[in-house]
Amino acid sequence: MIYFYLGIGVVFLFFAGIRIVRPTHRGLIERLGKYHNFAHPGFHWIIPVIDKMYQVNVTESMVDAEPQEIITNDNLNARVDAQVYFKVKPDEESVKGSVYNVNNYRYQIVNLARTTLRNIIGTMTLKSANSERGKINAELYKTLLIETQSWGIEIVRTELKEIDPPRDVQETMNKVVKAENEKIAAIDFATAAETTADGVKRAKIKEAEGFKQSKILHAEGEAEAIRLVNDAANKYFIGNAQLLRKLEAMETSLQQNAKIVVPVGSDLVNVISELAGITPLTKK
Repeated sequence: MIYFYLGIGVVFLFFAGIRIVRPTHRGLIERLGKYHNFAHPGFHWIIPVIDKMYQVNVTESMVDAEPQEIITNDNLNARVDAQVYFKVKPDEESVKGSVYNVNNYRYQIVNLARTTLRNIIGTMTLKSANSERGKINAELYKTLLIETQSWGIEIVRTELKEIDPPRDVQETMNKVVKAENEKIAAIDFATAAETTADGVKRAKIKEAEGFKQSKILHAEGEAEAIRLVNDAANKYFIGNAQLLRKLEAMETSLQQNAKIVVPVGSDLVNVISELAGITPLTKK
């Protein structure tokens, strides 16, 4: 009977000492309050009561820094919230550091992030804080990375969720932004209208210049044509006109039975001869 109870006790102790470490965790085994060995994923057996195992999650986790009111450099209250992503490094020293070097690292990260945000945003205006979120994220990440080096954790990234001003300030800022957008739109419209007017003006100028040039060319063409006609008239008609005038005078005289002496070499003799079919006599 005694052996039966002893057997039951042994079986109970065996099952009581079974510990299973998942792949997402690492374990620290303490014996009588002192670190004994490191537990990798898999099956482990510890001595009940004497040994104790602490399991630590080594996957990426996220903590919310929780919204807080921060007074900016221009004396405005900003509601600020951020998130921090981190994980415990899986090696033995890092897991030991997350358990033995810091008391509740999740809580510590939240408070460190809140304090860091107050220090950073407190030196900035509300406008610059909203426009320089990347800078705030970078400074928060850098500070957390430095301060948590001995905790055995890795800061993966930080994200600034919101920087919200008071409602009345937000409404004023919205009105200012709206007015600036309307101003920019009006300037763009005026610029476009001015550009269109300039284009129309240049087109009119080009059209006027083209009309002017065509008129000039037309006038020059007409002048050239007149010049050519004048040259032809001077060349071909001035002498004939004089000869015609002489013939008219001679015709008038003959009608009055007047006698006219015409020199032999005169053009008039040649014209009369051609008209009458007579060949003029030449002097010997």
